[in-house]
Amino acid sequence: MADTSAAVISGREADIQAAMAEGGRYWLEHSPLKLDQLRSAFACALHMHQPTIPAGPGGELISHLQYMFEHQGEGDNHNAEPFAQCYRRLSDLIPQLIEQGCSPRIMLDVSGNLLWGAEQMGRSDITEAWRHLARDPQMQQHVEWLGTFWSHAVAPSTPIPDLRLQIEAWQHQFADAFGIEALQRVRGFSLPEMALPNHPETLFALIDALQQAGYRWVLLQEHSVETLSGEPLSEAQKYLPNRLIARNGQGETRAITALIKTQGSDTKLVGQMQPYYEAISRDRLPLGDITLPSLVSQIADGENGGVMMNEFPQAFIQAHQRCAGDHGTAAINGSEFLELLETQGISAEQFPALQAVGQHRLSAQLGERWSTEQLEQAIAALKVSDPGFSIDGASWTNDLSWVNGYESVLEPMQELSAAFHQRYPTAPTSDPNYQEALLHLLLLETSCFRYWGQGTWTDYAREIHRRGMGCLA
Repeated sequence: MADTSAAVISGREADIQAAMAEGGRYWLEHSPLKLDQLRSAFACALHMHQPTIPAGPGGELISHLQYMFEHQGEGDNHNAEPFAQCYRRLSDLIPQLIEQGCSPRIMLDVSGNLLWGAEQMGRSDITEAWRHLARDPQMQQHVEWLGTFWSHAVAPSTPIPDLRLQIEAWQHQFADAFGIEALQRVRGFSLPEMALPNHPETLFALIDALQQAGYRWVLLQEHSVETLSGEPLSEAQKYLPNRLIARNGQGETRAITALIKTQGSDTKLVGQMQPYYEAISRDRLPLGDITLPSLVSQIADGENGGVMMNEFPQAFIQAHQRCAGDHGTAAINGSEFLELLETQGISAEQFPALQAVGQHRLSAQLGERWSTEQLEQAIAALKVSDPGFSIDGASWTNDLSWVNGYESVLEPMQELSAAFHQRYPTAPTSDPNYQEALLHLLLLETSCFRYWGQGTWTDYAREIHRRGMGCLA
């Protein structure tokens, strides 16, 4: 049985917004790195997620990890305990490397579902490991937590008003688990499935919501963006910080710093610590009149697959051991890299500009100002002239659509979102009835209900939709 601990997803908006608005630098005091002495650096992130499903006793909402433990004979569910150990193992690996004189780095992206689910299950070994990594002053010099959407929603097909709700819900869950001071350090953002909207209105709303929530940078997949002239990124641009720009129909712009993940979706890249081995072959790159170390950025699932379950720990250790004797290449985290650049007088305005893929073609049709109707007409015209043109967004793989064939999930999502915002035009966010409805809205937007295809997973989505509509009746 899951316990009765509730998801903490709203109610402290003012406190969290005030804390995130304080800003500040969090890495410089303890970082031993000197960028002017480095040829290159590598930044690795681990993504961890387990969906919440209505599959407990009596249809209770439980973590899929709990379901795996309780149904060991199904599929790969025998991996439940190996997964659980993957979630907690960094709290052993990082201190081990520090004791050996190494200076390890890792970024962690843990969904709100999983933060909540580990607590529901009473897995204190996992929650205490995370608490150590988030709150211990020494660990904070080596581990950077990344924000994300609470329920691993796919941004391009998430209703625009819910982008902010997903962002804020995760901040609430993290702050409840580890405290406001730990949350203040969370300044980078990891998009679930690396899914970047390329619909101009959605992209603008996303960047605006990220900035309002206090985020300073976002990790992007190279194939989801293009230069302002519509070209793929140059080889050099992939290894520099960039500036992601979005525009709306009123001529307003929003921009946020972006670090670029390269080479698609192969989890072996991090599992075998390829970023380190690529970084040692790279050199400094020009940025205007100066040069910067090349930054190799990668993210992978923290538990899925034999490489991540079995090979990653030793590969992580070996890479950092080798790195300890290499004064030209260093492990680094995203915010640390950007703060060190600031100390050299390098601002985000100096970074190369980029935009979501397809924006150049839309801009050529629309100009700088447009109405929603004109935008939709331009999109329709481009789809006619080029059947391959898509405004569904791009993610870690270009051969997987998060829209086509998923009307049975997307239409209920839209219906529940519209009903939620009609019922709560202003948010009594500490009201239990509001929180229950919000929980079901967020859960319905979980990517897993599409990723795993038709059948059981879409049945889960239908049940969550039914309950969510019931909350709003």
